[in-house]
Amino acid sequence: MAITLHWFLTTSGDGRTIVGSYHGAAGRATTRGVREPDIDYLAQQARAADALGFTGVLTPTGTWCEDAWLTTAALVRETRRLKFLVAFRPGVLSPTLAAQMAASYQRLSRGRLLLNVVTGGDAVEQQRFGDWLDHDERYARTAEFLQVVRGAWSGQPFDFTGEHYDVRGATVAVVPDPVPDVYFGGSSEAALPVAAEHADVYLTWGEPPAQVAQKIARVRELAARRGRRLRFGIRLHTISRDRSADAWAETERFLDALDGDAVARAQEGLRRSESVGQQRMLALHGGSRESLVVSPNLWAGIGLVRGGAGTALVGSHEEVADRIEEYHRLGIDEFVFSGYPNLEESYWFGENVIPILRGRGLLDDPLTVADVLAARA
Repeated sequence: MAITLHWFLTTSGDGRTIVGSYHGAAGRATTRGVREPDIDYLAQQARAADALGFTGVLTPTGTWCEDAWLTTAALVRETRRLKFLVAFRPGVLSPTLAAQMAASYQRLSRGRLLLNVVTGGDAVEQQRFGDWLDHDERYARTAEFLQVVRGAWSGQPFDFTGEHYDVRGATVAVVPDPVPDVYFGGSSEAALPVAAEHADVYLTWGEPPAQVAQKIARVRELAARRGRRLRFGIRLHTISRDRSADAWAETERFLDALDGDAVARAQEGLRRSESVGQQRMLALHGGSRESLVVSPNLWAGIGLVRGGAGTALVGSHEEVADRIEEYHRLGIDEFVFSGYPNLEESYWFGENVIPILRGRGLLDDPLTVADVLAARA
């Protein structure tokens, strides 16, 4: 089975270090060299991903970035075939409204929507949205939410009564065609059954291969009990260069820019997260700079100051391709990558790693011009 490659849109800003963000207290860059996430720069990233052959781009969700629905909708006409993996949070909008938004998006984009369900692992951020449920209750609500969404897409008025939702006749004007794939992440015991029951693609952050294999086995078993089969994906950063030494030099440049106090503050905040996946990321390095290579070509330094995906594949183009192939042998079919700066790294990867993967038979042949025109018809 061929793998699927996705890139990322930096809707909170981009830059040459792993610290800093655009959205400061005054809504402006807080670190020199950080690039504003305006529509022109995001369009540049999206067009690059489109031209380089990525299937889609993941767009995050949260109060620290631009809204994923609005931003990606504005980018549809900037691209030809690129899909948009839109992250959103159940519980902060009606499931019927989410179904309607997705159906409209799918129709207007001619089938280029994918959905990334983010249940939320940070109680402080959830409370900004007025959400006061605890961790496990949020996943129970997500399960009901996805039942209603899929029911509204069924083509028939859908009734549902649960602990969190009570709807009558949920529906959309036109059933989305195709129905968007649902991507879902979560490492807790509350999350895994929801993924097994409702997801099309289960996403994990970039843990070492042995840990990823265990997680895949667990989710696959839970899905099999429900008569379902899922695809599996992984979210990683990447630093790929012509020579391995040049790639690892980039990690040293990133570390040189990290202030010890900034790392301590970031680690303190991340340790308060209720996300089991986040705690697994933190456990890879323990807040120390000394043991950041946690598996061959897998570097955990980004997780010193960044929440979420905290690891990167680092090495020569061949070495990065080797690690991708290793994860694929474990059962990973979809990869979501990003880098620093995100735009430049997409070219490093797209122009160098993608041809290697294609040469190994891991990627389908690139689309022809005729294919692109047909997709737009």
